[in-house]
Amino acid sequence: MPFRRTIFPPVAESPELRAAREALNLQVLLTERLRIKAVIATVVVLMVVVTIVQLVTPDIFIGISKGGFELGSTYVIFLPFLGLELLALYLVSRRVAQNKDVPIVRRYLSALVETSVPTAALYLHMNWMGANTALAFAAPLTYFIFIILSTLRLDFWLSTFTGFVAAAEMFALAMLYQPVGFADEPMPEGIFQFVRAVMLFVGGVLAGAVGMQLRRQFEASIAATAARDHVTNLFGQHVSPQVVERLLASGTAPTTEMRRVAVMFVDIRDFTAATRIHTPRQVVERLDDAFAVLVDVLDRHSGIVNKFLGDGFLALFGAPIEDPGSAQCAVDAAREMLEEIARNNQGSAWPLRIGIGIHMGAVIAGNVGSPRRKEYTVMGDTVNFAARLEALNKEFGSQLLISSAVRDALDAGHDEATFLGDVAIRGYEQPQAIWRLG
Repeated sequence: MPFRRTIFPPVAESPELRAAREALNLQVLLTERLRIKAVIATVVVLMVVVTIVQLVTPDIFIGISKGGFELGSTYVIFLPFLGLELLALYLVSRRVAQNKDVPIVRRYLSALVETSVPTAALYLHMNWMGANTALAFAAPLTYFIFIILSTLRLDFWLSTFTGFVAAAEMFALAMLYQPVGFADEPMPEGIFQFVRAVMLFVGGVLAGAVGMQLRRQFEASIAATAARDHVTNLFGQHVSPQVVERLLASGTAPTTEMRRVAVMFVDIRDFTAATRIHTPRQVVERLDDAFAVLVDVLDRHSGIVNKFLGDGFLALFGAPIEDPGSAQCAVDAAREMLEEIARNNQGSAWPLRIGIGIHMGAVIAGNVGSPRRKEYTVMGDTVNFAARLEALNKEFGSQLLISSAVRDALDAGHDEATFLGDVAIRGYEQPQAIWRLG
């Protein structure tokens, strides 16, 4: 009878996806805070430079502005703006602490206020030095500071809006003052200023494109992290990097299915009794040291730890990724585990002995748990029989027992198993053939 695959119904947003969305929101807030700090630093530096130049060599600004420059007027523009930016920094920092997004209306209002600062400066310059000179001086160039910094908003439309505001306000001021056209230029003054305004708008569009690309990179990075977290949460913390990459490539849809896998149970012999004569710290350190050795071996043979069971664990070969050679991988891993534990025991005051049982057959494999927390697991007679095999090591004084299904699946030239006979096993009516490899 063919196996049937059942697809679970759609479930609510996973914790990993929710965490990814929150991480992206936090990243946007952090870049917004960085942008505000950069604006504040720029304004402070400009104010300090203008103040020092005016106090040390006032003739410079007098000559440029034709005697109209007033330091107080500069403060009237920049000090209130600086206060607004400090308030914005406080509000965004609070949003970062709460991990809450900034309302979109507030973002656009902030872009409008910030981009209007160069307009106010341009207005003063026009009054001081005339329209033509002011439009050719520094104020129009400061629009690009805010356009460039708008990239950190990670929002295409906000950056485009910044470029549009800069273009519209500069063009409106130029047309309002109707500066005298350049006599030697055949191009009408309106078209000349319109082209300059278009360049500001294009700058906003390009800044938005860069910001959007940065956002996509953040999203891709966060999504990759979320996918890896989903894999490790679903299949356990002890999945080799190679298996993780294959799972990410093939996808981890929440399905349940019948799979033919090799199931391995590993147990550390007499460990519970030994814990009575060792401190808790010694017990944990010795267990961690042994598991580190055994899990490394599993990684090298495409196995995964499905569950840790106190002083042992359940390992799988051929799930969640199908592997035709799962039986051979399991046996090779078991033999190497015995060798590595023997090597690890050398020089140790607490030598360990392990027992391993391997069976191969059909299991029900799928994601089981609550809506908030699911775990990949396997169920069925194959799992139970593998556990019984491992326990029989005590009876036979062995370390590695396999079933007939595993022996039959081994590659040619690797048939070194010793037949122990048909053994009565608890839970089974008929005796089962058992083979010894170690």
